[in-house]
Amino acid sequence: MADRRGGAARFPANACAAVSGLFKHVPNLLTGLRLASAPAVALLLIGGNDRAALGIFALAGLSDAADGFLAKRFGFATRFGRYLDPAADKILMLASFLTLTLMGVAPLWLTAIVIGRDLAIILGVVLVVLFDLPVDVQPLFVGKISTACQIGYVAFALVLLSFGVAWPDALAFASVATAAATLLSWLAYGRILLMAIWKRGRV
Repeated sequence: MADRRGGAARFPANACAAVSGLFKHVPNLLTGLRLASAPAVALLLIGGNDRAALGIFALAGLSDAADGFLAKRFGFATRFGRYLDPAADKILMLASFLTLTLMGVAPLWLTAIVIGRDLAIILGVVLVVLFDLPVDVQPLFVGKISTACQIGYVAFALVLLSFGVAWPDALAFASVATAAATLLSWLAYGRILLMAIWKRGRV
């Protein structure tokens, strides 16, 4: 469309700024949808809608990748989002593992390890803040591996349920592998906390 001077019509600067401002909140919106997916997956599994639960879980995974890409690629990361994003992941994992355990799919000991590790990390962060410990609170590579294993385990279990496949040996192996990665992550974070406490004690 051309204006009266024959030039191309332009959007007002404030309109462009408004659109940009709205787009900046897309990552947080996607994270919010991932939060909502946690109870949705649990309710669908309990209701026997395994394939629907798998679909919601897959969409949650895609939204996680999408909001991470948008936040980093376009600089849309916010302080609120930095806290909300890992919280959404943890709540989805918590809901999935607890529901799968209630259904007799995931072993109780594995769910206890997964939940125990997350509670230990939260306690560690609280101690770091309360006692001003010299720790740079950043996710470790082994922690990312642990999270990936947990996501992979839940996805694998949902696929087996969705297609009515009984593969107990493979699921048992996945349980052991997920537990091992989670315990290694637990130990790695615990070591950092103990080192920080030791350094604080020497000051």
